Amino acid sequence: MSLRAPILPVAEGDAFAALLRRFRAGRRMSQLDLALDCNVSARHLSFLETGRAKPSREMVLQLSEGLVLPLGSQNALLQAAGFAPVFPASPLDSEALGPFRAVLQEIMDRHAPWPAILCDRHWRMRDANAVAAALLAPLQGETDETNLVRMLTDSVAAQAFIANLHEVIHEMRGRIALEALEAGNDPVLRELLDALDAASLKHPLPGGAPRRPLVPLIVNVPGGQLSFLSTIAHFGTSEDVTVRDLRLELLFPADDVTRTALKAMAG
Repeated sequence: MSLRAPILPVAEGDAFAALLRRFRAGRRMSQLDLALDCNVSARHLSFLETGRAKPSREMVLQLSEGLVLPLGSQNALLQAAGFAPVFPASPLDSEALGPFRAVLQEIMDRHAPWPAILCDRHWRMRDANAVAAALLAPLQGETDETNLVRMLTDSVAAQAFIANLHEVIHEMRGRIALEALEAGNDPVLRELLDALDAASLKHPLPGGAPRRPLVPLIVNVPGGQLSFLSTIAHFGTSEDVTVRDLRLELLFPADDVTRTALKAMAG
């Protein structure tokens, strides 16, 4: 089943109505589903989606909650309706996020000598510790690419560098498909999902083969292979858009060979 939602037409010139319908379509919800979840009449919701009725600020937030929208999307829906955004979106290097940056730095420092990578919601790298930067260097080559998905799908080096590229691509595709669904029709996530779909056709999983309970990242290095298991941390206690959109990926050695090699690199 396709995860792509159709872009439905709405009354011309009504930004809120257009965005509301797109978010609802991205959630695969009917008007009745959303109306019931938000405790509003389906008739009123229909009027909002066609521009015949204008929402209050409280109604926009109520609909956002029913759609389970990310904070940035909630701000976008508020602005489309003519209201100021509710949730701050502080630059990561701002003074306001200084204490949070200190926490991030401590986590990444303590994680060494294992790799740590900080990404935004579109999987663009915002920071990486030294071993992670060295690990990703073969995928970046001489380019300035910072998007992890693009490195997997666009880089010629990926096939030679990642020994189990087919598994990594399929695991990443499942992750991005879920995030695209949760984001409510995010165009960047949809583009990344398209790239992963195309890569999945080039690197299919063996038919009928049993899936591993844990999918490692196995990379080819001079003299052998390194194997990692990944955990991804989200920061859900903040109401800042920037913080909520971050993903901190922490890679751990999956075997003693990798553990020994990384400790030697750190030394």
